[in-house]
Amino acid sequence: MSTYAVISIGNKQYRVREGQRLLVDRVPHAQGKTFHPDLVMLGGDGDPKLGSDLKGQQVTAKVAEHVLGEKIVIGKHRRRTGYKRRNGFRASLSRIEVQSIGATRTRSRAAKKESGTTGAKPAAARKPTARKPARKKTEE
Repeated sequence: MSTYAVISIGNKQYRVREGQRLLVDRVPHAQGKTFHPDLVMLGGDGDPKLGSDLKGQQVTAKVAEHVLGEKIVIGKHRRRTGYKRRNGFRASLSRIEVQSIGATRTRSRAAKKESGTTGAKPAAARKPTARKPARKKTEE
């Protein structure tokens, strides 16, 4: 087990430890679900591991909740003209909890079967059938 890892979420990198909770940009996963963020580096057990040394390693994180950040008020004005604008902004954030670091990636047999080992194409992948154009009405 590594002591820490550097993960990448939303084009930002975070140094995390097991059990740590942090606020990141909104992730596309539902509240309470687990996901595996991109792993950049593992460290803490001697030499850090980078790039091809990370084969089979992963970080598991759980989405604790989706929240809004603090309100930021943006004010603009031009002197002596009466021009004033005021606008607010709240960032969409997710609070995540790091559950495990350095676990190897394994897929169960059931997951391999469900992944679609059959040769049939799903309905979304098929081409739609061509339709004939509508017949023009003639005046009588």
